[in-house]
Amino acid sequence: MRRLILLRHAKSDWTGIGLKDQDRALASRGRDSAPLIGAYMAHHALIPDLVLVSTATRARDTWGLVAEAFRKPAPVVYEERLYETGPKAILEAIRSTKRDVHVLLVVGHNPGLRDLAEFLIASGDVDARQRLLEKFPTAGLAVIDFPVDDWGKLHPKSGRLDRFVAPRQLDLATD
Repeated sequence: MRRLILLRHAKSDWTGIGLKDQDRALASRGRDSAPLIGAYMAHHALIPDLVLVSTATRARDTWGLVAEAFRKPAPVVYEERLYETGPKAILEAIRSTKRDVHVLLVVGHNPGLRDLAEFLIASGDVDARQRLLEKFPTAGLAVIDFPVDDWGKLHPKSGRLDRFVAPRQLDLATD
């Protein structure tokens, strides 16, 4: 089995005049929600073996804050192809992951992550899937399981959505 965790970057700041989109930092709300998602991941043993992170500042900063929740954060690969891209390019990056990685975390952007989730999910939590399709919010987390032994074998509609969590849900409960 392979487990794919998709994490949209936390809320970014739009006030930086003259900044390129790729250089936008996290807003205060993003700096608050990223550690919350990290704590949730650690509490629920959603521990990645490898992390693929977009090269955008807001994605890198999101991972940095999430990683603080783990005793020993996973190795990270910063992937240019995860920035401003669609689901096919993200899937290509995932499919190139080595076989010894069983749990892969991808930290990226919409609409690519949401579209990828829709492309891959065949079954699982129906309510969570509906929420994900309606809105994949900043710092939203989707966990998708696949009955394969190699990332290269992922194909459309082959995953089972284990859960979909947004930071606002975590403000209300710890589980």
